[in-house]
Amino acid sequence: MTNVWETHTPEETFELGRSLGEKAVAGQIYCLDGDLGTGKTVFTQGFAAGLGIEEPVNSPTFTIVQQYDGGRLPMYHFDVYRIGDVEEMEEIGYEDCFYGEGVCLIEWSLLIRELLPRTAVRVVIEKELEKGFDYRKISIENMRDTE
Repeated sequence: MTNVWETHTPEETFELGRSLGEKAVAGQIYCLDGDLGTGKTVFTQGFAAGLGIEEPVNSPTFTIVQQYDGGRLPMYHFDVYRIGDVEEMEEIGYEDCFYGEGVCLIEWSLLIRELLPRTAVRVVIEKELEKGFDYRKISIENMRDTE
C-alpha cells in the first residue's frame, strides 16, 4: 500500500520527515529516492529532528554514511550516489547499521537494491514544476509492495 503526501514548502517536507522520525523504531530502514534537488536531505533533516537529533544534518555524499548519536536512537544517513558496487557497502560495514539498534535513511537506495531487506520503507520524492517550484509529491510504501 502506498501513502501519498503533497508538500508545498521545504518546511512541510521537513515536518513530514519529523513526524516519521518521531514514530521510528530501531531496525527501520527508509530508502529515499528522487532526482537531485527534490528534498531528500530536507526530509532527512526533519526525520533527525523527530529523533531528537540537534546537530546539523547534511548529505554524506563523499563519506557514504554519517552517524548521528544525539537522539533517542542512532541514525545512519547513507548517500550511495557515488557507490561503484555493493562491495563498497560491505567495506564500510553496512550490516552493522542495517541490523543494529538504530534507524537508517538511504539516499539513492535503488543503487544498492540487492542489499535492502524486504522490510525497508521506500520514500519517493518527486517535483512537479507545473504545481510550483517547492511542490513535492512524497510517496511512502513498503519495499515488499514494489516487487
